[in-house]
Amino acid sequence: PTGAFALHPITGVRVPIWVADYVVGSYGTGAVMAVPAHDQRDFAFAKTFDLPIVEVVSPDGMPRAPLEAAYGDDGINLHSGEFDGLTTVECKRAVVETLQKLGRGARTVTYRLRDWIFSRQRYWGEPIPIYFPVELAEPFADPRRGDPHRIRYDQPIAVDESQLPLELPELGDFRPGEDPAGPLARAVAWRFFQRGGHWYARETNTMPQWAGSCWYYLRFLDPENHREPWSRAAYDAWMPVDLYVGGSEHAVLHLLYARFWHKVLFDLGMVQHAEPFTKVVHQGTILGDDSEKMSKSRGNVINPDDIVRAHGADVLRLYEMFMGPLEAVKPWQSSQIQGVRRFRDRLYATGIRPLGDAIDESTRRLLHQTAKRVTRDIEALRFNTAISGMMELLNHLSDLPDPLPRVAVRTLILLVAPFAPHVAEELWQTGGHDVERTGTLAHRAWPTWDEALCQEDAVEIAVQVNGRVRGRVVLSHAASAEAARTAALSADGVASHVAGRPIRKFVYVPGKIVNVVVG
Repeated sequence: PTGAFALHPITGVRVPIWVADYVVGSYGTGAVMAVPAHDQRDFAFAKTFDLPIVEVVSPDGMPRAPLEAAYGDDGINLHSGEFDGLTTVECKRAVVETLQKLGRGARTVTYRLRDWIFSRQRYWGEPIPIYFPVELAEPFADPRRGDPHRIRYDQPIAVDESQLPLELPELGDFRPGEDPAGPLARAVAWRFFQRGGHWYARETNTMPQWAGSCWYYLRFLDPENHREPWSRAAYDAWMPVDLYVGGSEHAVLHLLYARFWHKVLFDLGMVQHAEPFTKVVHQGTILGDDSEKMSKSRGNVINPDDIVRAHGADVLRLYEMFMGPLEAVKPWQSSQIQGVRRFRDRLYATGIRPLGDAIDESTRRLLHQTAKRVTRDIEALRFNTAISGMMELLNHLSDLPDPLPRVAVRTLILLVAPFAPHVAEELWQTGGHDVERTGTLAHRAWPTWDEALCQEDAVEIAVQVNGRVRGRVVLSHAASAEAARTAALSADGVASHVAGRPIRKFVYVPGKIVNVVVG
């Protein structure tokens, strides 16, 4: 604590001034109004130094005591004087208006823009369509010969739209040199030109890779279109992008620039959506065996080529998807890749066993459940649980006698194909799966399922007595209310709580819960 105080600009209450190391000094003025009840860092600071924690926002405007953690979402104000009962959005507006009336504040916008150096001193890249006047020391001097001249970089001129696109010149040696102007400065016949009796010099910097990567997804819509970057029909058919997957280190910059580029195009009326990407998913970083970020200096880099040579590409793909949730940061564990290899090997061994048309009911039911589960998991990017589901089906098939149900093996191969395409294709080609008629499995339809077969015959459900779980029973989905009542009242842990007490109400929700209310 500094021992000094600040006066609250609206209430006039004295607020103690503290110095803390978690406040970003470079943002704003470097001084912030701490609100312990609604910022977790402020909450921890206040707990450590026994400072008052005043709740001023809650989901419903009612106090929540005691506070176990900071509440950081929007809500309704309380303990806020004249601002009580306002939503967070309404309160922000009202507070600014009050400060403006008191002459103690005003609405401002803080931009979090990053500097963007949009130029590179290299040959490869789109030339920047800008040129500059050239002043000559002598009337008949020629800057292409190196005669004394001065380029007026303070007077840039845009290339006329009729002369676009500006193309790179042929350059025999495009390696970087000592000239800070870059390799294009050596293409003097391209760089310097005359117009109207005056000399001009082209910009010799080129655009960075962002000039293409910021809008590649738009060009991909219509790559054979030589009249325009993309057609409206192609745009309407495909945009916006449904799913963008990229690691946070890459996506922070690319999302920033691509969205900026797209919003400019939107303002120009060239695209019909303000946002180019509907959903963004950041895949987690894979750490080294030592749970540290992979780097050459640490010597913990896993070379994928080594894994492919030792185990095959399918095992590498399967293991990466099986390590954990896509978004999670996961350590590479070389010991666990053997388990995934065993799955691949058992899949192959099962896929080449004799096949028949017969299938028992339990296998049929598990097959349909697996097809649904894997499909839903892939759609939700839960690849690790999709692989788990296929492992369960493989375990079941491995225990069956020959011949195995053809439809089950065939479906498993199709399900595993996105994860292990090489072994799946080989099994499809060698297993007699209509290959002569259909060719590669990539042309086959994705497996479907019967929703009725996806339902479990029986399910374990909780039995509550007066709102508290006292036991569990296993009931079929078709069990009647009377059958459920009989099973529930005789279940372990339930009978003792209902014995000798009148049952006032019995509620049975098939497949979910039994609730008994006793007097």
